[in-house]
Amino acid sequence: MARIAPSFLAADIWNCAEQVASIEAVGCEFLHLDIMDGCFVPNISFGPDYVKMLRPHSKMFFDVHLMVSEPAYLFNDFAAAGADLITVHVEACRHIHRSLQQIKDLGLKAGVALNPATPLAMVEEIINNADLILLMSVNPGFCGQSFIAATLDKCCRLRGIAPDLVIEVDGGINAGNAADIVAAGADLLVAGSAVFAAADCAASYKKISDAAANSKNKSNKLACWKR
Repeated sequence: MARIAPSFLAADIWNCAEQVASIEAVGCEFLHLDIMDGCFVPNISFGPDYVKMLRPHSKMFFDVHLMVSEPAYLFNDFAAAGADLITVHVEACRHIHRSLQQIKDLGLKAGVALNPATPLAMVEEIINNADLILLMSVNPGFCGQSFIAATLDKCCRLRGIAPDLVIEVDGGINAGNAADIVAAGADLLVAGSAVFAAADCAASYKKISDAAANSKNKSNKLACWKR
């Protein structure tokens, strides 16, 4: 079954410890960590020290998404901070194959992200080198955006190209569209505001997770992705 990775970017800074603990207590296995540099995207979030502070308090799989120009300088720091997966944007890397290998050499899983307007052709040559492909379903940089419906077709086409690949979809995901996204081939859904902006984070997480589980797609590619 598909998994939900709540995006820490949307958490309430005053209550984030309680929020993260609450979703983990009801079975959440993945935490998505959006790293923004104010250059590749028009926003700045947090760095490896923040992830390092989080790591002792959670057994969740840390899914680090680098929305950063030329991100290789950060790989060692995020590995040391406790990342389990590092995903980089194909649009931000001059040598994407080298970047993936550098991440894997650190003992981590390596992913590649594509912005909504970036064609799948940009990753066809490196699909076999990636553990995961992330499809942005909003333009990156901010929480609370609406899901771009064309992502469903893009996800279906990617699944046709790579039947065994782990596919992650990020942006605008909620209980109302989760089942359709999983049916299109997604394995991991990133939900930010839909979880952390809710009055009850744990209940909202469960609602989205239950909706995803109702999809006809029962693939379980992430069963062995553990901390």
